[in-house]
Amino acid sequence: MKNFTLVLFSVLCVACATTRQAAPSEKIITETRIETVYQTDTVYLEVPQIVEKVVTKDTVSVLENEFAKSAASVSYGLLAHSLETKPVQKPVEVQTKIVYRDSVIFKDVVVYETVKVEKELSGWQTFKMKTGGITLTILSLLALAAIGWTIIRILRKRA
Repeated sequence: MKNFTLVLFSVLCVACATTRQAAPSEKIITETRIETVYQTDTVYLEVPQIVEKVVTKDTVSVLENEFAKSAASVSYGLLAHSLETKPVQKPVEVQTKIVYRDSVIFKDVVVYETVKVEKELSGWQTFKMKTGGITLTILSLLALAAIGWTIIRILRKRA
């Protein structure tokens, strides 16, 4: 029985602490996405204009393609031959590499706000709130003591 009284007294002596609010915290997460895309693009290649002439003793000659034109003529027994390139832009397909970088920042901020109360408590209400906890503690201690004494008296009668 002595042990029961000591355990009961030890349990009653345990104190409770008030709750505390943590300081505002901030959490930042950065996420980067990289996407590579290959896009077909057309580039125009410019061929420079070139002129060449040749004179020989031969028959008439004419040549032409998409880049050059050649004309030959005979006068006084000599063949005059000219080659002239056409100013052409030839389209060439090229693969262009495009890299998209997208950074997203997630910011998680916890903010505590102070809320103003419309009406302050009166002196009587403040007194009741402060003494209410103390009174409740005293009443619970008295109830536990009464239960303890009752148990002790029952055990003494049996012995």
